[in-house]
Amino acid sequence: MPDTKPDLKLDDECVCNACRSFENREKVDWSIRSQELNSILDRYRSKDGRNWDCVIPVSGGKDSTYQVIRMLERGMNPICVTATTCDLSEIGRKNIENIKNMGVDYVELTSNRVIRRKLNRIGLMQVGDISWPEHVGIFTIPVRIAVQFNVPLLIWGENSQNEYGGPAAATENNTLDRRWLEEFGGLLGLRVSDLVGLDSIEQRHLVPFTYPPEEELKKVGVTGLFLGYFLPWDGYENALISQANGFTTYHRTVEGSSVNYENLDNHQTGIHDYFKFLKFGFSRATDITCLHIRRGRLSRHDGMKIVRLHDGKFPWNYLGKPLDKILEPLDITVDEFIRICDRFTNRKLFKTDRNGNLLKDRQGNLTKIAYDNPN
Repeated sequence: MPDTKPDLKLDDECVCNACRSFENREKVDWSIRSQELNSILDRYRSKDGRNWDCVIPVSGGKDSTYQVIRMLERGMNPICVTATTCDLSEIGRKNIENIKNMGVDYVELTSNRVIRRKLNRIGLMQVGDISWPEHVGIFTIPVRIAVQFNVPLLIWGENSQNEYGGPAAATENNTLDRRWLEEFGGLLGLRVSDLVGLDSIEQRHLVPFTYPPEEELKKVGVTGLFLGYFLPWDGYENALISQANGFTTYHRTVEGSSVNYENLDNHQTGIHDYFKFLKFGFSRATDITCLHIRRGRLSRHDGMKIVRLHDGKFPWNYLGKPLDKILEPLDITVDEFIRICDRFTNRKLFKTDRNGNLLKDRQGNLTKIAYDNPN
């Protein structure tokens, strides 16, 4: 992982905190953690069967499918909640339907599409994240549902600060609360309150993206657990288990990725991942490849080849949908999009000409100044 990643630190041996967190797993007694999880589930299980036992936020992806599998194994009666994605793909809908057919109750909340498109555009223009409303809504909508239906326990998946690197206190956390959302949940410095008054957006339009008031959370006793704290989290293993339970993968490597089993639901994801590359010099292929290297499935040498092949390619297509069609609902042309990309590009990381203009190949791809370090 490059040190350009926010919240990632390298120690005196030039090892990042994501690798250190993974090393610490060897010290964990996972049988005890599993027993601890069972005890918590028993405490929150509906005693008279008149309500759901927990809320599981689900996108239809391999991780949320895995979460459902593990909760059903433990005899839980969940209500699964989907905060509808920004530009749902066909395979994404198929995998949502698969979860619904696993034997769960399910609810899907779709925010106002007119407002959603405005938020997509504002997110892209102001903070370089076309899916800003999705990255907020996936954390706020399930919590609102928990409050609405008086179901205090939410079952989240991985703690991304542990899996990908972050502050020590955050990596050791086993709960997702308002503080975690505000620090790591995808706001990117753009607060929900900042949106009021922009492009005729009113407070009433932002209900799905607003965390419930503290008094409502306390009344219900809402708490959210990271399942990855209690079970040894592995995205690839999750994918295999989910496939055995009806999950569908893509027919080839996903654009900008290095695998075919994740980020399958939203056509905008290619743009989101590309902006990560522009800002920090790495993207999804790096993230996934590092996960495999830590687990001994890849050498670092081969991982570097994979990253150079897949990371940071200009997002002309994603999951079979061309860029101009993805941008069309936002009233943004491809040429305008390229100008926005250039505005967010960290020029310290990419090659430029003597006039400071970004150097691109015929496909619009940038070239990093350095793909590796000497350590």
